[in-house]
Amino acid sequence: MSLDALPIMDARSPGPDEAPTMTEPMYDEAFLMRLEGGLRAALPRWGLSGGTQLKLLTISENATFRAHDPAAGRDLVFRVHRPGYHSRAEIESELAWLTALGRDGVVPTLTPVPQTDGALIADIDDDGRTRHVVAFNLLPGREPAEGEDLPRWYRELGAINARLHAHAKRWQRPDGFVRKRWDYEAMLGEVQLWGDWRAGLGLDAEGRAVLERTADVLRRLIEDYGTDESRFGLVHADMRVANLLVDGDRLSVIDFDDCGFSWFLYDFAASVSFSEHEPYIPELQAAWIEGYRTVAPLSDEDCAILPVFIMLRRMLLTAWIASHSETPTALALGEAYTSGTVDLARIFLATYDADGADIVPGSTAS
Repeated sequence: MSLDALPIMDARSPGPDEAPTMTEPMYDEAFLMRLEGGLRAALPRWGLSGGTQLKLLTISENATFRAHDPAAGRDLVFRVHRPGYHSRAEIESELAWLTALGRDGVVPTLTPVPQTDGALIADIDDDGRTRHVVAFNLLPGREPAEGEDLPRWYRELGAINARLHAHAKRWQRPDGFVRKRWDYEAMLGEVQLWGDWRAGLGLDAEGRAVLERTADVLRRLIEDYGTDESRFGLVHADMRVANLLVDGDRLSVIDFDDCGFSWFLYDFAASVSFSEHEPYIPELQAAWIEGYRTVAPLSDEDCAILPVFIMLRRMLLTAWIASHSETPTALALGEAYTSGTVDLARIFLATYDADGADIVPGSTAS
């Protein structure tokens, strides 16, 4: 089957249960109290008592809470979805894949927890808007620290990726399965799932010229690489360190919220998100390749294009920061991330663009 024929959610046409917004205020206390109140009212659907304690863990596209019920001795993780990003059908599809991955023993990850009536998705009212809520079993572990042996964990991550990709290729997706397609158009082209990199914080005209050229070169290289079924399929798409858990010798992968159809090698690029400029990235890349090859073959051609996907991801994240400027991540990184993107783009063009001699060196973000 052609990958172009795979069902996807068109980001330009929100579903009937979505609001067509890219961002919304999500960080004031009143909003968070309202969100927690809506979730608390839904807790009995999972058999949790009124004494359940809720703790906000993260908030970005969605809000994630930890729930501890002392009476039942249960701990769950709840994800409250942001309207306008995923439809109910997309969430159902993610949960179907997670369930299959757990059943088939492919990777340690979160297990969806049904409500008492067996349904996996609940709806809560948020000031007249519907938010979808899902629950997962709590996984033990902590995020790998930069100061520890990251190459060790990236070797393991490479092996996990290889198993995940093999499963995606053989798994019979259920009828109605739909996830976003993370191709060039979705990232840097006309669709712009996460916004326009041209709105990058602090980006000036000189920097924009560098990134325009980089986007053109990326398009050419990626089109040459192609979307053959051996290279493009269902992926996690966000295996950054924040979505990894270390527990003893075990590495778990969480947060499949961005899973969709993309290049298999894009998973590595996503795994170094926000760290693309760090000098240790080549070492992590080598470790990831080594781990991947313990499970499945990876050609030299595949390995050679990894820096291309890293640059693609970096430009996508530059767009994300601009379109999600209210998030803690965007506030912390700000214009410096855009400036770093342009610096990386200059290095990228020096390697991949034979016609880029007219790109003027210099700083680009004020």
